[in-house]
Amino acid sequence: MPVARTRSIALLGLTGSIVEVEADLSAQLPAFIIIGLPDAALGEARDRVRSAAINAGCPLPSRRLTVNLSPAALPKHGSGFDLAIAIACLAAAGELSRESVDRVVHLGELGLDGRLRPIDGILPAVLAAARAGHDTVMVPAGNATEAALVPGIRVVGVASLLEAAIWHGGEYEEREFETVPSATTATAADTEADIPGDLADVSGNDDAVEGMLVAAAGGHHVYLLGPPGAGKTMLASRLPGILPDLDADAALEVASIRSLAGMRPAAGLSFRPPFEAPHHTATAAAMVGGGSRLIRPGAAARASHGVLFLDEAPEFPSAVLDVLRQPLESGSIAIHRANAVASFPAKFQLVLAANPCPCGNDGTAECTCPPIARRRYLGRISGPLLDRVDVQLRVPRITLAALRAAGEKTRLSSVDAQAKVIHARAVAAERLAGTPWRTNAEMPGPWLRGAGRLHPGGRAVAALDRSLERGGITMRGYDRVLKVAWTLADLDGSAVPRAEHVTRALFFKKGIES
Repeated sequence: MPVARTRSIALLGLTGSIVEVEADLSAQLPAFIIIGLPDAALGEARDRVRSAAINAGCPLPSRRLTVNLSPAALPKHGSGFDLAIAIACLAAAGELSRESVDRVVHLGELGLDGRLRPIDGILPAVLAAARAGHDTVMVPAGNATEAALVPGIRVVGVASLLEAAIWHGGEYEEREFETVPSATTATAADTEADIPGDLADVSGNDDAVEGMLVAAAGGHHVYLLGPPGAGKTMLASRLPGILPDLDADAALEVASIRSLAGMRPAAGLSFRPPFEAPHHTATAAAMVGGGSRLIRPGAAARASHGVLFLDEAPEFPSAVLDVLRQPLESGSIAIHRANAVASFPAKFQLVLAANPCPCGNDGTAECTCPPIARRRYLGRISGPLLDRVDVQLRVPRITLAALRAAGEKTRLSSVDAQAKVIHARAVAAERLAGTPWRTNAEMPGPWLRGAGRLHPGGRAVAALDRSLERGGITMRGYDRVLKVAWTLADLDGSAVPRAEHVTRALFFKKGIES
């Protein structure tokens, strides 16, 4: 009998590759062999598939079955190939329509009772199938809602192997199977609901509020230094609330990353930027992603198109902080293994928060830290990392006088701040039309000063030029000050940055030292 073929998806990071699943039935001693570089979990599919087929009511023939996963050189991981293997075997036995099986991409894990269990990463897998030109995918019923988020593809949700076999023309007696529900975990929507409060809740820290507004408008990174209770965490948690909604492509990418991490969307895409706040005990692998076989995204990848907040930043190991330096420049994370390289997007806004010293009292009478202890504590955040942060501000304690004065003023709300941010970003996007960049923070320095012709020149940058000449900032810092100056000009409605914008941007860059 001819070989039966169907297809599945092998994921490496967010990149999915089509895998052709071939099944051959031969007249030899009964055996079930899977070849094509399967991992241990996939190798165990032999027992899962045979038992699931018997218990579902569509048993496999007692003959030699050989299943090949092609291309053979591509590593394949996990149990998501179970459904494709079972369907290919049944088609090879002549029980199903070979033409129907060949047209559909199959994804799903089988239980021994014949039910289909939801799998992680269904969204990027279905996206890969759509991009490869396939128009129909069959997935576990528990994954059907998530898979349907991909536009332009037909999703067939099935609860069991029997239901899948009957859909492909198998003549079996129908039975009812209970659907295995998708595991409930934190989702982008849940994270959005967990972000509390309004920007107007922040009292008496006008410079810090302006700094967060500038960061949101230009996509800049932020470093907040101040004693406990000054409002650093409050400010950071308000940043996602003043960012614009994501576009459809970005929302789908965010959902794909979270799907791969096992955080399945409960209902529909969330268009709000994600917010990730890992604990300071996080490892480098937890921050950027990793895994010995199935490579999963870390906090930095899950924060893509949103905010990565590192509270108590000096408490993070220096090696963990420094792994962020390359993603901050490139906007992506590459995780290298001996046989593969997995890539994840990492276009996030970094917000660092730190106390000024281990005891947090910042040199006041209550402070017990000698100067060397304070320098050593803040020195855990490396200079190269801070050089990539555009907005650096001190957040002082709020005094009673400042609190009373703040109560008499109208404070900027998140709704009004978001409107300003959306307008400023639209101005920047219009200026950057025809380039691959859409925010001021994305502009490369050489282009900004060269082909982009965005260097203000003259007296507008006199203070910045002096700071560079005296060694107060690096060349990277020089470019980043110019980017913040453009953001300030966009917020003020100015066609080009003026001297006051450049000076203000320089203050934001060097605010902690002042």
